[in-house]
Amino acid sequence: MELFLLTFFLISLAFAGIAIKIIFKKNGQFSGTCASQSPFLNKEKEPCGICGKLPDQGECKNPNTSV
Repeated sequence: MELFLLTFFLISLAFAGIAIKIIFKKNGQFSGTCASQSPFLNKEKEPCGICGKLPDQGECKNPNTSV
């Protein structure tokens, strides 16, 4: 029972942290959510499959894109 309560508390804490991040972020959007822009995953420097942004570009090419 103690393990269940501890697990429930930690998962609740994670959800609360994500909710707080969404509330305080501009327009409720996460920054840097294109996984293809990670240098560890994208060694060939391919553009993002959703917005077309190249890894060396700063901002998303289509900020209105919702995933």
